[in-house]
Amino acid sequence: MKIVGSRPSPEKGTGPVNLRVPSPFPGWRVATAAPRGYIRGMGQRVHVKICGVTNEADGRQAALLGADAVGINFHAPSPRAVSLPTAEFILRELPPFVEAVAVYVDEPLRNVFPMLNQLGRIRTIQMHGTLREMCDAYPFHFIPAFPVVDKQSLMEIGHYLDTCRAVSKMPSAILVDGHAPGQHGGTGRSPPWGLLGDRRWDVLLILAGGLTPENVAEAIRVVRPYAVDVASGVEASPGHKDPEKMRRFIDVVRNVD
Repeated sequence: MKIVGSRPSPEKGTGPVNLRVPSPFPGWRVATAAPRGYIRGMGQRVHVKICGVTNEADGRQAALLGADAVGINFHAPSPRAVSLPTAEFILRELPPFVEAVAVYVDEPLRNVFPMLNQLGRIRTIQMHGTLREMCDAYPFHFIPAFPVVDKQSLMEIGHYLDTCRAVSKMPSAILVDGHAPGQHGGTGRSPPWGLLGDRRWDVLLILAGGLTPENVAEAIRVVRPYAVDVASGVEASPGHKDPEKMRRFIDVVRNVD
């Protein structure tokens, strides 16, 4: 586990700092004794992220259908990976107030910051893999992703968060995903919702893994996440979204709220 005491600099990518990451969600209180999952603020709805967007049309359509965020994958081996020029085209099509999230796997943050400074539009980093960095990522939001299989997986997440808390470098949120050997996201496999729902969290929880229009309502009722993240569950084929599936998924989430 690697601790990084730095934050990005608009000019040079990184620079020393000893500041705590400010909360990206003003007005929210940390739920230290939440009975099930993370208790959302009164009236707060579940947010929706459509991940693995590979072209402008899908990004634009996801936003028009009501997605709060879209994920752009920069992990080259993924069937949903895009180049920087393609990412720029996608970002140009996103309307105001729709968040763009950069997805990486085991990429050191010191390499990520300069790339995102070049793009300009992205301010949220989602990191999969085994490289567990702790960093004051401001002005970026940092979301580490964790595959969850069993209680041991939850213990590992807890250890990471305890260490982050001890050095005052908490992530903006965590993402929990299903597990498939050799894969990082977009696996179509669900984490154990019951275990997640029984756990008390003091950080915003994003639920991913195996979500579809048919099961996302139940997933929300059990886990009570801050947001849900879907990729393969709304695709016609890997990397190509199905507008009708996206519409149904977002509608179901809104109806559960």
